[in-house]
Amino acid sequence: MDVRFATAADALAIERIRVSGWRRAYRHVFPPADLDAMPVDESRWIERLVEPPGGWAVLVATRDDEVVGFAALGPSRDAERAGELYAIYVDPEAWSTGAGRALLRRAEELLAAAYDEATLWVLDANPRARRFYEAFGWAADGGTQTFERFGVRAPELRYRKRLVPVSDTESSSSRS
Repeated sequence: MDVRFATAADALAIERIRVSGWRRAYRHVFPPADLDAMPVDESRWIERLVEPPGGWAVLVATRDDEVVGFAALGPSRDAERAGELYAIYVDPEAWSTGAGRALLRRAEELLAAAYDEATLWVLDANPRARRFYEAFGWAADGGTQTFERFGVRAPELRYRKRLVPVSDTESSSSRS
């Protein structure tokens, strides 16, 4: 699994993965008919990739040159002096292949280069994602908010993780 920075040429693949991820992961939260009607519109990704908002980065995971997942990260929208993992999605057909792990590790490395800690928001009703983050040391910090889509108000939990700069990780593993 390779992870690289996304380019504008990846926008359609990123949006397809986001939409298929929503359709599969959130059927028990949002109305299935609304999920099935979600359009694939890569224009917002093209914009973000051509002129990223301040501090943003988008990564893609590829297997055999095919984009199978993406992660978006940058400065936290609600915690001072912290980074944030805005999104991480893997094509449902590529779940449990290592794409998510590779994306999360690389995202954490990039965030650790600029921040001591990072946050992310996850739907309370997404146990698969919550287990995934918890396996990597992320923990709910008590922050909550409501995400509204398709007329449904879904509770979200904020997770937080203290980051270790790559040089510190390399130093401690070479001492072992």
